[in-house]
Amino acid sequence: MKTKKSLTIRDIAGAAGVSPATVSLVLNGKGDISEETRARVLEAVASLNYVPRAAKGRVEATDTLRFLKIAKHGHTVNRDHNVFISDYIDGMSNEATRRGYTLQVVTYESQSIGAIAETLAGAPVRGVIALGTELSESDIRVIQGLGLPTVFIDTFYDVVDANFVNMNNEDAVHKVLSRLKGQGFERIGFVASHVDTTNFRLRQEAFFKNMARLGLKVNEADILSVESTYEDAYADTLALLKNGIELAECYFCTNDVIAYGFIKALKEFGIRIPDDVAIIGFDNLPLSSTMDPSLTTIDVSKRKIGYLAVTVLDELINASEAQPPVKILVGAELITRDSDMRSPTPPQSSKAKEKLART
Repeated sequence: MKTKKSLTIRDIAGAAGVSPATVSLVLNGKGDISEETRARVLEAVASLNYVPRAAKGRVEATDTLRFLKIAKHGHTVNRDHNVFISDYIDGMSNEATRRGYTLQVVTYESQSIGAIAETLAGAPVRGVIALGTELSESDIRVIQGLGLPTVFIDTFYDVVDANFVNMNNEDAVHKVLSRLKGQGFERIGFVASHVDTTNFRLRQEAFFKNMARLGLKVNEADILSVESTYEDAYADTLALLKNGIELAECYFCTNDVIAYGFIKALKEFGIRIPDDVAIIGFDNLPLSSTMDPSLTTIDVSKRKIGYLAVTVLDELINASEAQPPVKILVGAELITRDSDMRSPTPPQSSKAKEKLART
């Protein structure tokens, strides 16, 4: 009986139609590799279930679960969201302890998925929870392909055979738009971000879908796109205002951090919140309740998501046979404050109009 041959980088190269050197560069995050080639290599890694050589002779697993806090580019996973991520960790830690596990938190910043996979291969852990905020579909397939019980949080893919626990973005955005429609607003804008993050994309898709569902008309000029960090969202909004943008009556911002930068720029132009422009954010970060005006926003229990991730992972670890993928969406609550509390009026005061006209 023949022993099954271990896969090598050459096998991956053949499947992806590239050189072994290219595969090595992709797995180690080096070289000037096109996104198309990178994606092709990672798809081959995942489809062939390639496990890096360091994984051979895996150490016997302990009762440890590992949480991967991954910041590939740091545009969304950064210090502005540390409280957000801490809530995930609290939920995971409490449930892990209750179920007899130790939770280990490992942070990766600006590292390739190949390099992260190397650290997982052979690790003495029972299962993995990965922060998927900045992960692409190919990244998820690579981590999933390692063969460890794995759950991804803060991201969601309908057609990927992996386990996800995420917020219900469509439900959340429907609550936002229903609120604005109920207040009589008709010209509703959306502040999107061009940063490639799954939840950002899902919220933008949900915006268009729910505008149609609620019989509201979308004005393409009212769909803005800014960077996702506070300072860059502020700078991008400032540039839009200097170019003489005509503001909508109200805006739903992709997340609270973007809303903070957006509001700061509006205030510098003499635009009053909510008198001239109403704003709603997403995430319910601590600053949202104390800023002036306090920010109406969406709250999703991050602790609940963390708890559910451990629950699903425990079931995977203790299952006697392979389990179908589990995909859970956690509902949202709209936290109403001051930033959208006004009767509909023209989108900006005469003072703000004059200031915009002079620029």
